[in-house]
Amino acid sequence: MNTTLLYRLGRACAAHPVRALVGFVMALAVLLGASSALGGQTQEDWDVAGTESHRGIELLREHVPGAGNAFANVVVHSENGALSAATTTELRERLERMPHVATVAQPRFSADRDTAIVSVGYDVPETDPDLMGDASALTDAVDPIRADGLQVEMNGSLPETAAAPIKGHAEIIGITLALLIMVFAFGSVVAAGLPILSAIAGLIAGSAGVLVLAAAIDVSPSAPMVASMVGLGVGIDYALLVVSRHVEFLRRGHDPVDAAARSVATAGRSAVFAATTVLVSLMGLPLAGLPTYSSFGFATAIAVVAMLVATLVLVPALCRLAGRRIVPRTARALSAEPDADTITARPPLTARWATRVGARPVAAVLIAMTVMLALAAPAISMRTWPQDSGAQSAELTTRKAHDLLAAEYGAGANADVMIVAPTDQVTTAQLTTARSATERVDGVTTVAPIAQSPDGALEIIGVTIAHDPADAATVDVLDAIRAQLPDGAILTGYTAYLDDISTLLQQRLWVVIGFVVTASVVLLTVLFRSVVVPVKAALMNLLSVAAAYGVITMVFQWGWGLSLLGVDHPVAVSSWVPILIFAVLFGLSMDYEVFLLSRIREEWLATGDARAAVIGGLAKTGRVITTAAAIMVAVFISFATETDIVLKMLGLGMAVAVLLDATLIRMVLVPATMSLLGRFNWWLPAWLDRVLPRIDVEVDDDRPVTAPATERELART
Repeated sequence: MNTTLLYRLGRACAAHPVRALVGFVMALAVLLGASSALGGQTQEDWDVAGTESHRGIELLREHVPGAGNAFANVVVHSENGALSAATTTELRERLERMPHVATVAQPRFSADRDTAIVSVGYDVPETDPDLMGDASALTDAVDPIRADGLQVEMNGSLPETAAAPIKGHAEIIGITLALLIMVFAFGSVVAAGLPILSAIAGLIAGSAGVLVLAAAIDVSPSAPMVASMVGLGVGIDYALLVVSRHVEFLRRGHDPVDAAARSVATAGRSAVFAATTVLVSLMGLPLAGLPTYSSFGFATAIAVVAMLVATLVLVPALCRLAGRRIVPRTARALSAEPDADTITARPPLTARWATRVGARPVAAVLIAMTVMLALAAPAISMRTWPQDSGAQSAELTTRKAHDLLAAEYGAGANADVMIVAPTDQVTTAQLTTARSATERVDGVTTVAPIAQSPDGALEIIGVTIAHDPADAATVDVLDAIRAQLPDGAILTGYTAYLDDISTLLQQRLWVVIGFVVTASVVLLTVLFRSVVVPVKAALMNLLSVAAAYGVITMVFQWGWGLSLLGVDHPVAVSSWVPILIFAVLFGLSMDYEVFLLSRIREEWLATGDARAAVIGGLAKTGRVITTAAAIMVAVFISFATETDIVLKMLGLGMAVAVLLDATLIRMVLVPATMSLLGRFNWWLPAWLDRVLPRIDVEVDDDRPVTAPATERELART
């Protein structure tokens, strides 16, 4: 052990803690300076090249001023009768003076004229830095009308980027809850504070790294939030793992410097492999086909790497400075080397639990699988839609505008659907025939006359449907309209664009799953030198992700307990959620798998007893995994307090998945299945054993290694 790179790193940081801390701070200062001098601004990119609707949007941007770019619907409503023409005229004049405005449509009044819609078209997309997340110009334009006692609400692509700004209190809530959990688990404020300090340092470094990344590629404004959410969770977990192992070595009688070095060499190695599995999972996000997902993957990867570096450098230095104060006060009075008879007489709760599960593994597997499959079953009926102002909080102006439009004009007023036909590809006669066929489509309420672009390059037909954009029937209506169009004509508009995104993400989900699962299995095969353990781990991780999907479906789509999250009616699951949850959760689940299996393998290599290795590994990691999972759940659930519906889904889904993964998966299914398989957990074909690189999990050299012979026998079978 004392020759490994990680051991030497841990020993150097612990032997010279002040130098390590100063060096880290200096490196952090350089990174912050680079982010300030070279860093870019977050920039969304929602273009989905290759889809029909996007091609239609590009044609509109090229040939029709104010079309295909950002748009806003300003909805004016009076509770005291009909609106006056002067009111809407004054409003239009102020809207026309706003920056980047290309067109302001004539007001469209409701049947009783107590409501009017004024649509605004811009000359740049809603992702433009001048517009993204900033509806202040719109607010300034409508405030005088609000002052007159009229209700004015806004929705559309631009207002929806600014309606639910991230409050930013989730990180504070998560860190506070994590500190309380660790104080309770460790009984030492010092031991609890070290992982928090490390995570905060890693969070600062990761945030600076994301800004540097933004100078090179477009980084979604939501990416830093996702990176912080995942980074905080894994950063605290990695530091917790090292601190826990450090305390264990101290209680065995090692001096603080050697204990810190050994904890980095053992637990630190597990953290390195765990981080690698998370990075592999995150690299599946670019395969989703959307630039936004790529930025999520790269930004979160930076956060994970920053947390890992903070763990390997700061934690041993801080542990050295803490000395034996890191051990709970009640434990300091005990002898440095605990009595073996005492350990035998009073095994940890997790050891007793593992023994019971191992004694009845079949029953344990059946019970756990029944619960997990029951939770996963609703995922079969999951329905997705990218985003919808009708799904947001009732306090937001976009939701109020959505409800006003639906009440005054019908649900389809919130949909944006049009047919675009290049005149050099589609004749007017063909389009006229398609228009007539579209009028007969069930679910279409009105079809506008054929209009022509100013340059005559396009013919355009506006279509009003009967359903809300997120309604399940909308997809069928859009498909039926597409079936009526001649070659060259394109169904586009914001609603058709969202439908194409939803379809694309449903297809790409399986590509992401295939890549992430395959890469993770290969990585774990190299790490644990077994083909059984990686395959079993992948199946269990898929089970926990499926259960998360099921719970999200039950809560958001079926409405079970939805009011507890501040949402007043069932909604479709956001199309952005399944891929993001899968990539993040699969990596995090592998985190716990690596934590547990590293210790089980260490016991296996030391004893050669497969059943005892399971009991010993679970006994020594049970508290750490449970504490780490509780922290991760606290961090994730704190993000469910944000106003945005997508963050609520992500926070709840990941919190539930981590909870299930650390309980039913790691505490029941893993020990039960490993007890059933015995030494065949570590089976590896001889030919594969010869070709695989050897990256063994570090063995505690306080104990003799007796298992390699057994392992070689398995490899020859």
